[in-house]
Amino acid sequence: MSLKKGDTGTSVTDLQRRLTKAGYPVDPDGWFGGATEHALLAFQRDHMIAAIGKAGPRTLAALLGSERGNQLRIGDMQAGADLLALPLATMTTVAQVESIGEGFTNAMRPVVLFERHVFYKQLTKHLGKAAADQLAASYPNLVNLKRGGYAGGAAEWERLQLAISLHRDAAIESASWGMFQIMGYHWQTLGFASAGDWQAAMQRSEVEHLNALCRFIQQDAAMHKALQGRKWADFARRYNGPAYKENDYDTKLAKAYDHFAKVYPVKEVADAH
Repeated sequence: MSLKKGDTGTSVTDLQRRLTKAGYPVDPDGWFGGATEHALLAFQRDHMIAAIGKAGPRTLAALLGSERGNQLRIGDMQAGADLLALPLATMTTVAQVESIGEGFTNAMRPVVLFERHVFYKQLTKHLGKAAADQLAASYPNLVNLKRGGYAGGAAEWERLQLAISLHRDAAIESASWGMFQIMGYHWQTLGFASAGDWQAAMQRSEVEHLNALCRFIQQDAAMHKALQGRKWADFARRYNGPAYKENDYDTKLAKAYDHFAKVYPVKEVADAH
């Protein structure tokens, strides 16, 4: 349920207090009027939320994240854009289409999705096939040749913890992490010292999630070039895999860019092409 202009009550008061605490001061009078709408729009623009003046789940989660200091802000996104030599509109396009919207659960744990088929592969790499097969026989929901066994949402963290009890590094490598759901087994390619170092970064903030995304794009020159040229199909193919068309990622990217180019007018980066 979203809060919108004209609404009244304690939920609006709570929203107003959170906006004020986040640096967008408004009188906590319990009435969603023009001043509250103005403050909310400013917060949404700064936190890359669709700026429509309604406070839905993403906005409320962002307000909580802002209080805790782990929420991605537009300044962080500008830094990522500068690093990749991209207009801000392109960077925010990728963030909207290729992220799950939230980097952390309400319990302030990084969002993860544990992949049991990847765990089997990583266990084989670390311990050998015989050990992986033995663990698969004992824990088929955690170790398996086939994907599946998902618990969903916050329960994925619990699955990961069980897997960590079997083999820490292999488990960390077998989950996708954070706002952009990048697989843990990329840790070395992305310049992290260890799987544990990767986990620690993912548990710190959405800024770390964005840093990982930027490194992920940088390490694939063809992907990076496609993004700089706004060749959405080429970028989506490399980022999402050959099945990108099934989810219309290229179309979603193009549509999102049309929106963000108006919100953050494009100033071409000199060395982008």
